[in-house]
Amino acid sequence: MKKKKLTLSRFLKNSLTFVLVFAFSLLFLFPTVFTIANSFVSESEINANYGSIFATGESGGKVYISEKVNLKLIPDRVVFTQYYTVLFKSPDYLLKFWNAVILVLPIVVFQLIVACLASYGFARYRGKLRQLIFFAYIVLMFMPYQVTLVPNYLVADFLGILETRWAVILPGIFSPFAVFLLTKSMKRIPESIIEAARLDGAGEWQICTRICIPACRSSIFSVIILIFIDYWNMVEQFIVLLTDRDKMPLSVFLSEINTGEISLAFAVAVIYMIPALLLFLYGEEYLVEGISSSGGLKD
Repeated sequence: MKKKKLTLSRFLKNSLTFVLVFAFSLLFLFPTVFTIANSFVSESEINANYGSIFATGESGGKVYISEKVNLKLIPDRVVFTQYYTVLFKSPDYLLKFWNAVILVLPIVVFQLIVACLASYGFARYRGKLRQLIFFAYIVLMFMPYQVTLVPNYLVADFLGILETRWAVILPGIFSPFAVFLLTKSMKRIPESIIEAARLDGAGEWQICTRICIPACRSSIFSVIILIFIDYWNMVEQFIVLLTDRDKMPLSVFLSEINTGEISLAFAVAVIYMIPALLLFLYGEEYLVEGISSSGGLKD
């Protein structure tokens, strides 16, 4: 009898957990599903449903929404006009997409290289100077980007790279987040493996590239995903450090939607989220394993 009660209690607990997880999954998936569904809605239907949200008054400010907004997941008529406009009739959107690629990919690649080398030094060497520098990295990591935006602007102006892509790329390359995450992962590598490699005649470069980096591949992949998504969606630094509209990425357009471009915004958003979604779906296991620091070797 007691065993049946425990089984029933466990069943109810598992059922409640499943319901809660399913409800939260639907809640978090709703914006993505909503965006994809409305990307196939006609312009007239979108303006009729959501036009009041983006309407402006005579003074240029927002107006009070007196009507009930109709959130639609199933369009009355499926059309591909928005995608045709974005991909073929208006190349400006594709130009902004490739601007984002040109800005983000160098940041991801070179920040990863700097982070691997720096984290190896932080993980394998001890000393007060090392602790001071690593503490400074942690302090900078906890600062929001808006705090460091003004110093970055002043430094870029001093170096003469303001209004160029380097003003965005260089601060991104030396971001401290990847160094912090990879340092924690490399510290989990047993010292006995490092000592065995040194006895076999391996130098520091060989230990770093053939032992530490391969052992941290899960953390490295999670860093790639997080860096890419972070800079793929950023807006502030592009607006402040770049004034040339031809160099702006697509994320700036999505943050400045106006009444005449609501219908295109859904299609542009779907196209813009595809790289991040593919990267996340491909490396989901690595992301979870890397963040939880379970990818390192253990004694």
